[in-house]
Formats: sequence, C-alpha cells, structure tokens
Amino acid sequence: MPAGLIGLGNMGRGMALSLLRNGHAVLGFDLSAETRAARAAEGIAIADELPALISACDILILSLPHAAAVRAVIEGSAGVLAHAAPGTLVIDTTTSEPAVTRELACKLRAAGHAMLDAPVSGGPRGALAGTMTMVIGGEAADLARAMPLLEAMSAKRVHVGPGGAGHVTKLVNNLLCGANLVLLREAMGLIEEAGLDVQTVFSGINAGSGRSGVSEVNLPNWIANGAFNSGFSMGLMRKDIRLAAQWMDELDIALPLAKAVAGIWAKSAEALPDAEDFNRIVTLRNPERGA
Repeated sequence: MPAGLIGLGNMGRGMALSLLRNGHAVLGFDLSAETRAARAAEGIAIADELPALISACDILILSLPHAAAVRAVIEGSAGVLAHAAPGTLVIDTTTSEPAVTRELACKLRAAGHAMLDAPVSGGPRGALAGTMTMVIGGEAADLARAMPLLEAMSAKRVHVGPGGAGHVTKLVNNLLCGANLVLLREAMGLIEEAGLDVQTVFSGINAGSGRSGVSEVNLPNWIANGAFNSGFSMGLMRKDIRLAAQWMDELDIALPLAKAVAGIWAKSAEALPDAEDFNRIVTLRNPERGA
C-alpha cells in the first residue's frame, strides 16, 4: 500500500522524491492541477481526487501551508474522516497550531485512526535530500509504525512528547530563529561600523558561545553572499512567528523579548513582501520600524 502525500509544493515534492528514492511507493495529491502535472512528470504517482488517495493509503503524510488546510483535509467532505479506512495514520508535517492539532488528533482517535504531528526543519533542500529534522508529537506505537517512512525523509527525528508537542516545539524553534536573525542584523551593523568584515568576525564568533544556527548556516549560505534563496519565504516565517505570538497570548504569560521579536517580524511586512526569502529581514536598516 503506498504512502499518501497530500500537498506537493516545495516541501511535499522533496519528501515524495525522498520516499521514492528509498524504495517506498507514493501516491500524491495537490489542489493545483499544474503542480500535479509537474510532479507526475517527475515520476510521482498522482491521484485524480483527494478521496481516492485517502481510501487507497493507510498512512497519509500532510505537507500543507497552515492549520486551516489541515482541518479541511481531515474534516472536509472529501477528507480523512469521511473516506479513510479504520486504522489510518496521519502524519502532519505542517507547521500548525498546537490546539488545532490536539483537537484533530482527538477526533481521529475517536474515529479509529491515529495522528502524529511531525513538523520539519531543513527547507526544500533538506526535504529533497532526505536530511530534514523532525520534531514529533504523538504515541510511541504510532511513531514506530511510521518510522520506516520518517527515516526515508529525514536525518534526525526527536519524539518530544504527546500529540501537539511537535507543533509546540516547531513554533518555539522558529521564534528563536526569528530572534536570532533580528540580532544578527544588529550585530552586523556593529561589525560594519567598526570597519570589519562580517564573515571574518563571525568565523571567530562561531568558535565561541555567541554562535547560533543562523550565524553558522544562514549567514554564509544565504546572507553574506547575497543569495537569499533558502526556499523559505518571509510570508511563511511571519506566519509561524504570528502563530507563536498568538500562542503566547493564549498562555497569558510575560515574554517581553519574544513579543518584541514578533512585533518586528509583523512590522517587516511593510518593507518586505511575503515572497521574499525570510533571511531578507537582515537587510532592514531599522527592523523595528520596518525601514
């Protein structure tokens, strides 16, 4: 029985091709006819309709843009609850909302299905190479069942807790990444004002305690060289940080620095369109004002 992959954009494409490369059968679907045709040309089997895919697969992998799309795939008239055979396992790799994830997991469990939330890091290149990291929420038995597919798509998998824990972890991760990018811009300003070369100085910082994934990976690969082609957009990063800010509000706890970072990212929409690479945040002269 093939693995069903719903959502064949940049990330879904890479995951589907990684599964095929590792010997797994895949059946894919995307709302876009153009995307379906492009993926079929790459050798991915494509279902004509979503219900046909759901009824043909006992494990479904979701790679979707937001929680509303996940809800539609699970609860909609063409979705999982309406068409899946008992015992279907849903693996949601979307960066989604923890509360929505927990709600949907309960509904699936009540209907005789199971769900793992397994958001990913590594971008389209990592998806295509099978080198992503997955942080996973859900039951250990469901994780064991999914493991052959997860191993084909990722280099590292961390089971972080029960349902929803994966999405909590991913939101915190992206909040930290966003904060590090804002601080990187300010650090670059200090280095440039001192008349020094940013990359040279960061070769020293990256040997010390001030280093981060942003300074070690993003800076040389997508920022200092002017490439800005990581494959992850400003719009998606703003969405993730907005979700983190929304979650902070729901928890009603004092996190002033995190909220300041969220405000900077929201304000950046005035100067940087959603389609820009998310690393472009460092090009703002005054990120707080979006200028």
